[in-house]
Amino acid sequence: MRRAATGDSAGLPVQPPAAAWAVAKRVLTGVFFAVVLWLLIEHARGIDWDAVWRSMRAYPLHSIVAAAALAAASHAVYASYDLVSRHYTGHRLRTLQVAGVGFMSYAFNLNLGALVGGFALRYRLYARLGLTVDQTSRILALSMLTNWLGYLFVAGIVCLLRPLQLPPGWAVSGSVLPVVGAVALMGVAGYLVACFKARRRHWSVRGHRLSLPSGRIALIQLAVASLNWLLIAAIVYVLLQARIDYASVLSVLLIGAVAGVIAHIPAGLGVLEAVFVALLSHRLPQSDVLGAVLAYRAVYYLAPLALATLLYVATEARQSRALRRS
Repeated sequence: MRRAATGDSAGLPVQPPAAAWAVAKRVLTGVFFAVVLWLLIEHARGIDWDAVWRSMRAYPLHSIVAAAALAAASHAVYASYDLVSRHYTGHRLRTLQVAGVGFMSYAFNLNLGALVGGFALRYRLYARLGLTVDQTSRILALSMLTNWLGYLFVAGIVCLLRPLQLPPGWAVSGSVLPVVGAVALMGVAGYLVACFKARRRHWSVRGHRLSLPSGRIALIQLAVASLNWLLIAAIVYVLLQARIDYASVLSVLLIGAVAGVIAHIPAGLGVLEAVFVALLSHRLPQSDVLGAVLAYRAVYYLAPLALATLLYVATEARQSRALRRS
């Protein structure tokens, strides 16, 4: 009798390569989470939390007000990503409706992760407003592209013109960052050239039609996303009370953003704090750095989440009343 195609010479089942890779990926992800969690716990044990609390309580009122204003501006700019996508997709929803979806999605995305805010909530809200899954997918794709286009541009400029001064003893060569910056800017330039000059502008990926935006939309993407990253860094800069130069704060924030994405921890909780402390505590007391990042979380993450939750509850209640009347 012939052995099954999926068995080895001993008659044992052999997993297909795709299934084996899926298992390995889950195992590696679990190990990574465990290591990150252990590092965060060990790091937290060595922190003088009383000093952190004193640092946060010492903030002058004008710093909190300025940080809150910058946070509001950043959230408004991020909501405009969905307005850019409105021109890209051609749907006719009103500006306030689109901005509301963008704000709620971003606030939930920051705190609960992309699957909840960036994906699930966006699909639900836009479906309630009458958009198709394909239209929402295109909005989501362009919004994500907009965000990382701005990231690459700002990171490229900073790495080329004002590379971060790493802590003493770090083995990373200072010549690496300008190379990273040049590569990032080449990626941005390639995207812009494609949007202005490419002849083929449509693709089909898993049944979804993707279209290359116009050059004008690409420039708007670059402008709004770059502004957003600059605003976010300005919040931390204000909360650090300008004791560290803005370019360094911006660089560390960009590194922390990528670290949070890689870690796949909602809100990058603990990861962002660890990055700031690791890269700036040789220039400021650790308690002051950590206090600034925690205050940033309160202003930029938690306060908008509270407002977005109220707005979402009101939206759902209004929709329920409309359904009962129909």
